[in-house]
Amino acid sequence: MSEASSSASAPTPDSVPGFESWRRSLSQFTGLGLSDEERILRDKEAERARLEKDWDKCERWKKELMTRSPIIIFMLKHLELAGCPFPSSAMQCHPCDATRAGGFSPEYGILLCQNRFMNRKHMEDTVAHELIHAFDHCRFKVDWMNLRHHACTEIRAANLSGDCRFSREFKRGNYAFSKQHQVCVKRRATLSVMAHPNCEDEVMAEKAVNEVWESCFQDTRPFDDIY
Repeated sequence: MSEASSSASAPTPDSVPGFESWRRSLSQFTGLGLSDEERILRDKEAERARLEKDWDKCERWKKELMTRSPIIIFMLKHLELAGCPFPSSAMQCHPCDATRAGGFSPEYGILLCQNRFMNRKHMEDTVAHELIHAFDHCRFKVDWMNLRHHACTEIRAANLSGDCRFSREFKRGNYAFSKQHQVCVKRRATLSVMAHPNCEDEVMAEKAVNEVWESCFQDTRPFDDIY
């Protein structure tokens, strides 16, 4: 080995092109070597990116459902026929806590919880569920502060939206075969009524559901039968 080559210095990190960029990228990924301020900024940027990704997916799925899903197209058609057209802008994607996947408000329309959908089919069931509430509000003038009215629309939404199909119940860990659909509808309607501000407890919710069960479970409008 020549003297010249033996005296050459080994490359240092600072002399390697792109090393600093790589080091900062690794720090951003692992959090190592970041100051508290940098770590807070990194976390905020990651949260913002996650929210944007969830919103983009929610909006994309919503548009696809409105143009391709038979049940969603059917419900939108019948809302329009009932005099209450439901545009895309009336279905808003927002982040939610773990207690819900969606909701309906007579004033604001439908809330779609962009971070709570397991898959597109879950979102389809949720949109169908909320559109049934919208249809009931339009067609039957639901008094949302009346527990019996609330129980009736919850029974219909759980019954007709696909929310209680066997595959969904199986994933929830409910394996009953005897009247599985009815059991699911009654359970989910009761849970929804329990969240009503005028409902004191589960006993009151069950009473409201039982009082309207027969007529509301058998009312499949605008469908000819259970979806």
